[in-house]
Amino acid sequence: MTPFKDLLALAVNRKGSLKAIKAELPGVADAGLLRNRDDAFYFSALTRRIFRAGLKHSLVDNKWPAFEDAFFGFDPEKLVLMPDSMLDERMQDTRLIRHWGKMKAIRHNAQLVLDLAEEYGSVGNWLADWPADDTVGMWLLLKKRGKQLGGNSGAAFLRMVGRDTWYPTGDVIAALKAQNIIDKPPASQRDQRSAQAAFNVWQQESGWPQAHISKVLAFTIG
Repeated sequence: MTPFKDLLALAVNRKGSLKAIKAELPGVADAGLLRNRDDAFYFSALTRRIFRAGLKHSLVDNKWPAFEDAFFGFDPEKLVLMPDSMLDERMQDTRLIRHWGKMKAIRHNAQLVLDLAEEYGSVGNWLADWPADDTVGMWLLLKKRGKQLGGNSGAAFLRMVGRDTWYPTGDVIAALKAQNIIDKPPASQRDQRSAQAAFNVWQQESGWPQAHISKVLAFTIG
């Protein structure tokens, strides 16, 4: 496996400078910021990610104030009790993106948010306290216990809120294949764990966040 310093050198060669690379790195929140946000903030971001899937992000983002209004500011205590009749009403609201499966997932995911708050004290605590060397464990938890959170949705949500995570874009997958770490997109837990182990090594070598390592890997390809 190529050392991170050599991957970074290749990325710098492709992008022109280290400054150019750093200008495109995603933001990573520290533990204090993760903890200080309330559960409604994370529930809103989680739901926005679900509605973004398959749609232009700006379309969803432009409608999000209406979602905040229609869904009580994403207060999980209120939404977990939302009856089907209220969901039916929201399906008639032309301000919203009226997708029944995604709408229905809101109530289920409200329970997930409440459960995480009970287990960890808050969603922010969960995000801050989860081991850095087990990012894919967070993806798997969201997929298993949430709704509409399969595929890359877990990683995308973590990126949205600034929790450090690598992201399996096409270029990242190609780079991992080039390193003989995986031989196909990491859909299985086995391949995800293999990729995670590689990111852990590169993080130990460099001290860089996994989100930044992920971007550097992408730059070695595209």
